Amino acid sequence: MKEPEKKMELPKITLDDLFNDSGEAVLKIRLKEIDPFPNHPYKVIDDDKMMEMVESIKEYGVTQPVIVRRKENGRYEMISGHRRKRASELAGEEYIKAIVKDLTDEEATILMVDTNESQRDEFLPSEKAFAYKMKLDAMKKQGKRTDLEVDETSLPMETKLRTDKKIGKENGESGTQVFRYVRLTSLIPEVLEMVDNKKIAFRPAVEISYLSEDNQYVLYEIMDRNDATPSLAQAIYMKKLEQEGKLDTDKIENIMNEEKPNQIEKIKLDAKKFDKLFPKNVTTNSQKEDFIIMCIEEHNKRLRNRELTL
Repeated sequence: MKEPEKKMELPKITLDDLFNDSGEAVLKIRLKEIDPFPNHPYKVIDDDKMMEMVESIKEYGVTQPVIVRRKENGRYEMISGHRRKRASELAGEEYIKAIVKDLTDEEATILMVDTNESQRDEFLPSEKAFAYKMKLDAMKKQGKRTDLEVDETSLPMETKLRTDKKIGKENGESGTQVFRYVRLTSLIPEVLEMVDNKKIAFRPAVEISYLSEDNQYVLYEIMDRNDATPSLAQAIYMKKLEQEGKLDTDKIENIMNEEKPNQIEKIKLDAKKFDKLFPKNVTTNSQKEDFIIMCIEEHNKRLRNRELTL
């Protein structure tokens, strides 16, 4: 006996599924058909906030459609919504609501930066640095003025920098600050990571970006070895020497060994003499410091106990 054909159940579609508040068409696109934006500057991390988004999508779906553009090969390129796409994947979704826009490369880049800046509250310095650079490059290709020819970072907080300030105004930054963020893209990855981790201050890092790659690596090794970073004045001085062609390893060492104002004197130890004394599980500088403190405390405790028994 022939089994009765099952009726295909179509998903219920409402006007909200078809159009957004601005009247733009909203489509449902397969997640696997959407490629990330080339050189996307914002990090997509599976952290606690991502897991919160995953749970929200499981319960309510994606409430705000992502923005994509169609590629020549028929696939799509994500403009805004990389985190929502990742969360949807983790939630086991197959489709995502999307608005498809017809954009040039420059328009897509500018929209990608602007939408991310408006939707998030916190950014790593490296994220802003590469995002602003991408937007500035896109604006230049469109023929818009950016007037970022003046070397403003040779000045402290006041500056004679001439800029049309458009990008800064749109993103809640001054033109000077935008330029400083863009300078960070000239840092070697190791130093830029220190900026993201707040191990080095923003302004000295901007000045360090003017050093050659070789000198940046020399400085990074000295910072890592001595667990110290340059002051703004020291960074500016190194930049001056770099521009004069006078900066070398010895000068960087001498500058970094200068005592800073209000600097607390640090005890310097020869690592080669002490490394063989540490247990095998004590490897990082922080662990070694804690181990030395623990040994000193234990030594002082034994001295006190000895005095009580006398």
